[in-house]
Amino acid sequence: MLTLKNLRVAFGEHEVLKGIDITVQKGEVVTFIGPSGTGKTTLLRSINYLEKPSDGEVKLSDVGINFKSANKKDILKLRRKTAMVFQQFNLFKHKTVIENVMDAQIAIQKKSKKEAYEKSCEELEKVGLLEKKDMYPSRLSGGQQQRVSIARALALEPEVILFDEPTSALDPELVGEVLKVIENVARSGMTILLVTHEMRFAKNISSKVVFMDQGHIVEQGTPEEIFEKSTHIRTRQFLKEYYETEEELAVANV
Repeated sequence: MLTLKNLRVAFGEHEVLKGIDITVQKGEVVTFIGPSGTGKTTLLRSINYLEKPSDGEVKLSDVGINFKSANKKDILKLRRKTAMVFQQFNLFKHKTVIENVMDAQIAIQKKSKKEAYEKSCEELEKVGLLEKKDMYPSRLSGGQQQRVSIARALALEPEVILFDEPTSALDPELVGEVLKVIENVARSGMTILLVTHEMRFAKNISSKVVFMDQGHIVEQGTPEEIFEKSTHIRTRQFLKEYYETEEELAVANV
Protein backbone atom coordinates (compact mmCIF):
# COMPACT_ATOMS: atom_id res chain seq x y z
CA MET A 1 0.00 0.00 0.00
CA LEU A 2 2.73 2.48 1.05
CA THR A 3 6.30 2.08 -0.13
CA LEU A 4 9.30 4.32 0.46
CA LYS A 5 12.52 3.76 -1.47
CA ASN A 6 15.85 5.46 -0.78
CA LEU A 7 14.20 8.37 1.05
CA ARG A 8 16.78 11.04 1.80
CA VAL A 9 16.33 14.41 3.48
CA ALA A 10 19.06 16.97 4.08
CA PHE A 11 19.04 20.35 5.79
CA GLY A 12 22.00 22.11 4.28
CA GLU A 13 24.98 19.78 4.58
CA HIS A 14 23.34 17.77 7.37
CA GLU A 15 21.66 14.62 6.03
CA VAL A 16 18.82 13.71 8.39
CA LEU A 17 17.46 10.67 6.55
CA LYS A 18 20.03 8.51 4.84
CA GLY A 19 18.20 6.20 2.47
CA ILE A 20 15.03 4.88 4.11
CA ASP A 21 13.32 1.83 2.60
CA ILE A 22 10.07 0.59 4.08
CA THR A 23 6.79 -1.02 3.05
CA VAL A 24 3.52 -0.65 4.94
CA GLN A 25 0.54 -2.86 4.24
CA LYS A 26 -3.07 -1.71 4.40
CA GLY A 27 -4.39 -1.79 7.96
CA GLU A 28 -0.97 -2.00 9.59
CA VAL A 29 0.06 0.09 12.57
CA VAL A 30 3.74 0.88 12.11
CA THR A 31 5.45 2.60 15.02
CA PHE A 32 8.79 4.39 14.78
CA ILE A 33 10.91 4.51 17.91
CA GLY A 34 14.41 5.69 18.64
CA PRO A 35 16.37 8.54 20.22
CA SER A 36 15.34 12.16 19.68
CA GLY A 37 16.86 13.82 16.63
CA THR A 38 17.19 10.65 14.61
CA GLY A 39 14.74 11.62 11.86
CA LYS A 40 11.46 10.00 12.89
CA THR A 41 9.37 13.16 12.60
CA THR A 42 11.15 14.17 9.40
CA LEU A 43 10.23 10.79 7.95
CA LEU A 44 6.52 11.32 8.62
CA ARG A 45 6.60 14.89 7.33
CA SER A 46 8.32 13.74 4.14
CA ILE A 47 5.58 11.28 3.31
CA ASN A 48 3.11 14.09 2.61
CA TYR A 49 5.80 16.55 1.51
CA LEU A 50 5.75 18.83 4.55
CA GLU A 51 9.50 18.31 4.34
CA LYS A 52 11.02 18.19 0.86
CA PRO A 53 13.13 15.06 0.35
CA SER A 54 16.36 15.40 -1.59
CA ASP A 55 15.99 11.95 -3.14
CA GLY A 56 13.81 8.87 -3.14
CA GLU A 57 10.41 7.63 -4.16
CA VAL A 58 7.04 7.15 -2.49
CA LYS A 59 4.12 5.09 -3.70
CA LEU A 60 0.76 5.22 -1.93
CA SER A 61 -1.87 3.07 -3.60
CA ASP A 62 -2.12 4.40 -7.17
CA VAL A 63 -0.02 7.54 -6.56
CA GLY A 64 3.72 7.33 -7.15
CA ILE A 65 6.19 10.19 -6.83
CA ASN A 66 9.87 10.57 -7.53
CA PHE A 67 10.87 13.29 -5.10
CA LYS A 68 13.47 14.75 -7.45
CA SER A 69 10.84 15.51 -10.07
CA ALA A 70 7.65 15.94 -8.00
CA ASN A 71 5.24 18.63 -9.17
CA LYS A 72 2.40 20.38 -7.36
CA LYS A 73 -0.24 18.12 -8.89
CA ASP A 74 1.56 14.97 -7.68
CA ILE A 75 2.03 16.42 -4.19
CA LEU A 76 -1.65 17.35 -3.92
CA LYS A 77 -2.68 13.82 -4.91
CA LEU A 78 -0.40 12.42 -2.22
CA ARG A 79 -1.64 14.78 0.47
CA ARG A 80 -5.26 13.93 -0.28
CA LYS A 81 -4.53 10.34 0.71
CA THR A 82 -2.92 11.23 4.04
CA ALA A 83 -3.75 13.15 7.19
CA MET A 84 -1.39 14.18 9.97
CA VAL A 85 -1.88 14.64 13.69
CA PHE A 86 0.78 16.97 15.07
CA GLN A 87 2.45 17.28 18.47
CA GLN A 88 1.05 20.77 19.08
CA PHE A 89 -2.56 20.16 17.86
CA ASN A 90 -2.40 22.93 15.18
CA LEU A 91 -5.99 24.03 15.73
CA PHE A 92 -7.26 27.44 14.63
CA LYS A 93 -7.80 29.40 17.84
CA HIS A 94 -10.36 31.72 16.28
CA LYS A 95 -12.56 28.84 15.07
CA THR A 96 -14.83 26.58 17.06
CA VAL A 97 -14.19 22.87 17.42
CA ILE A 98 -16.57 21.93 14.63
CA GLU A 99 -15.25 24.68 12.36
CA ASN A 100 -11.75 23.28 12.86
CA VAL A 101 -12.91 19.82 11.81
CA MET A 102 -14.90 21.16 8.86
CA ASP A 103 -12.21 23.47 7.49
CA ALA A 104 -10.06 21.08 5.43
CA GLN A 105 -13.10 19.19 4.17
CA ILE A 106 -14.42 22.40 2.61
CA ALA A 107 -11.09 23.89 1.50
CA ILE A 108 -9.40 20.73 0.17
CA GLN A 109 -12.16 18.23 -0.53
CA LYS A 110 -14.65 20.87 -1.71
CA LYS A 111 -17.48 19.45 0.36
CA SER A 112 -20.57 21.53 1.01
CA LYS A 113 -20.91 23.02 4.49
CA LYS A 114 -23.78 20.61 5.18
CA GLU A 115 -21.72 17.57 4.23
CA ALA A 116 -18.72 18.78 6.21
CA TYR A 117 -20.87 19.55 9.25
CA GLU A 118 -22.47 16.11 9.27
CA LYS A 119 -19.14 14.33 8.84
CA SER A 120 -17.54 16.47 11.55
CA CYS A 121 -20.30 15.64 14.03
CA GLU A 122 -19.84 11.96 13.25
CA GLU A 123 -16.10 12.06 13.92
CA LEU A 124 -16.39 14.26 17.02
CA GLU A 125 -18.83 11.74 18.46
CA LYS A 126 -16.26 8.97 17.89
CA VAL A 127 -13.66 10.83 19.96
CA GLY A 128 -16.18 11.73 22.66
CA LEU A 129 -16.34 15.48 22.01
CA LEU A 130 -19.58 16.12 20.15
CA GLU A 131 -20.92 18.13 23.09
CA LYS A 132 -17.90 20.47 22.77
CA LYS A 133 -18.48 21.24 19.09
CA ASP A 134 -19.36 24.92 19.58
CA MET A 135 -16.54 25.70 21.99
CA TYR A 136 -13.21 27.30 21.11
CA PRO A 137 -9.91 25.37 21.54
CA SER A 138 -8.82 27.62 24.42
CA ARG A 139 -11.68 26.22 26.50
CA LEU A 140 -10.46 22.64 26.08
CA SER A 141 -7.76 20.66 27.83
CA GLY A 142 -4.70 19.58 25.86
CA GLY A 143 -6.06 16.06 25.62
CA GLN A 144 -9.36 17.30 24.27
CA GLN A 145 -7.60 19.50 21.72
CA GLN A 146 -5.61 16.54 20.48
CA ARG A 147 -8.77 14.48 20.20
CA VAL A 148 -10.24 17.26 18.04
CA SER A 149 -7.12 17.03 15.87
CA ILE A 150 -7.70 13.30 15.49
CA ALA A 151 -11.34 13.90 14.55
CA ARG A 152 -10.19 16.44 11.96
CA ALA A 153 -7.82 13.87 10.44
CA LEU A 154 -10.46 11.12 10.39
CA ALA A 155 -13.00 13.42 8.74
CA LEU A 156 -10.77 13.59 5.68
CA GLU A 157 -11.13 9.81 5.25
CA PRO A 158 -7.44 9.35 4.46
CA GLU A 159 -5.82 6.10 3.47
CA VAL A 160 -3.04 6.70 6.00
CA ILE A 161 -2.93 8.73 9.22
CA LEU A 162 0.46 10.00 10.40
CA PHE A 163 0.73 10.54 14.17
CA ASP A 164 3.76 12.61 15.17
CA GLU A 165 4.33 12.13 18.91
CA PRO A 166 0.66 12.90 19.61
CA THR A 167 1.06 12.82 23.42
CA SER A 168 4.39 14.63 23.82
CA ALA A 169 2.79 18.04 24.54
CA LEU A 170 0.30 16.67 27.07
CA ASP A 171 0.35 16.59 30.84
CA PRO A 172 0.82 12.99 32.04
CA GLU A 173 -2.76 12.62 33.29
CA LEU A 174 -4.12 13.49 29.82
CA VAL A 175 -2.03 11.00 27.85
CA GLY A 176 -4.32 8.03 28.44
CA GLU A 177 -7.41 9.58 26.86
CA VAL A 178 -5.53 10.30 23.62
CA LEU A 179 -3.91 6.86 23.49
CA LYS A 180 -7.35 5.28 23.90
CA VAL A 181 -8.68 7.20 20.90
CA ILE A 182 -5.65 6.17 18.79
CA GLU A 183 -6.22 2.57 19.83
CA ASN A 184 -9.83 2.81 18.66
CA VAL A 185 -8.68 4.26 15.32
CA ALA A 186 -6.28 1.34 14.91
CA ARG A 187 -9.04 -1.18 15.67
CA SER A 188 -11.15 0.37 12.91
CA GLY A 189 -8.63 -0.89 10.35
CA MET A 190 -7.02 2.46 9.54
CA THR A 191 -3.43 2.34 8.33
CA ILE A 192 -1.32 4.23 10.87
CA LEU A 193 2.26 5.46 11.01
CA LEU A 194 3.10 6.54 14.53
CA VAL A 195 6.10 8.23 16.12
CA THR A 196 6.02 7.89 19.90
CA HIS A 197 8.09 7.60 23.06
CA GLU A 198 5.30 5.62 24.73
CA MET A 199 7.05 2.26 24.52
CA ARG A 200 4.42 0.16 26.23
CA PHE A 201 1.73 1.60 24.00
CA ALA A 202 3.90 0.94 20.93
CA LYS A 203 4.37 -2.66 22.02
CA ASN A 204 0.63 -3.18 22.48
CA ILE A 205 -0.76 -1.41 19.42
CA SER A 206 1.76 -2.06 16.66
CA SER A 207 1.79 -4.53 13.80
CA LYS A 208 5.39 -3.54 13.12
CA VAL A 209 7.97 -1.58 15.12
CA VAL A 210 10.81 0.28 13.41
CA PHE A 211 13.86 1.33 15.43
CA MET A 212 15.74 4.29 13.94
CA ASP A 213 19.07 5.83 14.85
CA GLN A 214 21.11 8.57 13.17
CA GLY A 215 18.92 8.69 10.06
CA HIS A 216 18.92 4.95 9.42
CA ILE A 217 16.50 2.11 10.03
CA VAL A 218 18.51 -0.11 12.36
CA GLU A 219 15.96 -2.85 12.88
CA GLN A 220 12.30 -3.60 12.22
CA GLY A 221 9.98 -6.42 13.13
CA THR A 222 7.00 -7.41 15.23
CA PRO A 223 6.69 -5.90 18.71
CA GLU A 224 7.89 -9.19 20.18
CA GLU A 225 10.93 -9.26 17.91
CA ILE A 226 11.94 -5.69 18.75
CA PHE A 227 11.03 -5.42 22.42
CA GLU A 228 11.83 -8.94 23.58
CA LYS A 229 14.09 -10.64 21.03
CA SER A 230 16.12 -7.87 19.41
CA THR A 231 19.40 -9.06 17.93
CA HIS A 232 20.84 -5.58 17.47
CA ILE A 233 22.94 -4.10 20.25
CA ARG A 234 21.86 -0.50 19.55
CA THR A 235 18.17 -1.40 19.87
CA ARG A 236 18.77 -3.25 23.13
CA GLN A 237 20.81 -0.34 24.47
CA PHE A 238 18.06 2.18 23.65
CA LEU A 239 15.32 0.08 25.26
CA LYS A 240 17.43 -0.63 28.34
CA GLU A 241 18.08 3.09 28.86
CA TYR A 242 14.43 3.92 28.28
CA TYR A 243 13.08 1.38 30.77
CA GLU A 244 15.69 2.33 33.38
CA THR A 245 14.61 5.97 33.07
CA GLU A 246 10.97 4.95 33.43
CA GLU A 247 11.75 2.98 36.59
CA GLU A 248 13.67 5.92 38.06
CA LEU A 249 10.73 8.26 37.39
CA ALA A 250 8.30 5.81 38.94
CA VAL A 251 10.40 5.56 42.12
CA ALA A 252 10.82 9.35 42.29
CA ASN A 253 7.07 9.87 42.06
CA VAL A 254 6.16 7.44 44.85
